[in-house]
Amino acid sequence: MLTTILAAGGTAAAENQFGLQAALKEGGLISQSVFTILVLMSIVSFYILFSKLFEQQKIINQAKRVRQGFWTSNSLREGAAKLEKNSAYKQLVDDGLQAQDQHAKLTDPVEAHDWLHGSLARSEAAINSKLGGGLAFLATVGATAPFIGLFGTVVGIYRALIKIGASGDPSIDKVAGPVGEALIMTALGLVVAVPAVLAYNWLQRRNKSIAEDLSAFSNDVLGFLASNGAVKPTMAGATTTAKAPVKPAAATTTAGQAGGVQTRP
Repeated sequence: MLTTILAAGGTAAAENQFGLQAALKEGGLISQSVFTILVLMSIVSFYILFSKLFEQQKIINQAKRVRQGFWTSNSLREGAAKLEKNSAYKQLVDDGLQAQDQHAKLTDPVEAHDWLHGSLARSEAAINSKLGGGLAFLATVGATAPFIGLFGTVVGIYRALIKIGASGDPSIDKVAGPVGEALIMTALGLVVAVPAVLAYNWLQRRNKSIAEDLSAFSNDVLGFLASNGAVKPTMAGATTTAKAPVKPAAATTTAGQAGGVQTRP
């Protein structure tokens, strides 16, 4: 039993000679700098991922509240009062009402529809731009992290080969360890890049869905303003009025019957 424990301890000590710390030491300042850059990239990427998820979910919840009760209001100002202060949908409504007030003050004749549409589109673009903030960093990390890790690997292998050549012992046990440690940098680059790419694509897809909802709401606000409140979207949960029973179609008589008239299909 004692010999087994001592043997296991000796194996663990031998394994500790190879690994990340050994690779950083073998690669020198350049490998350590590459490792630090990759770690910072990973931390910032995950921060952007979670912060954007929180921001997107907030707007998605706002959209649910808009669908539930906004269009039951008698006016846009009354409906806007029901929304949160920093709601993206409230911003669209406020900008639309402001554009309507500004149109009456224009000295150069401009179509009201064009003026309102441009103002709402500008407000919608500002919201989408804010949602897209930080995604460029994720794309940059996904594109550059593998090459940064590869650079650390090249430097690590170069330094390892120089050290092995200086020692004059090119045996496989002397080459495999340092070269394998240098390859850790490439693995780290992939570990940083893959989550960043996945996060970028996922957040972009969610932003596209949010942008579609904002565009639909902006179009509804434009219709409401352009019609002085006569046009508003139909609420999904609204109670539908009972339809009048459909009268059965009168039976058509065919030619050959008494007084019948031949009907065309």
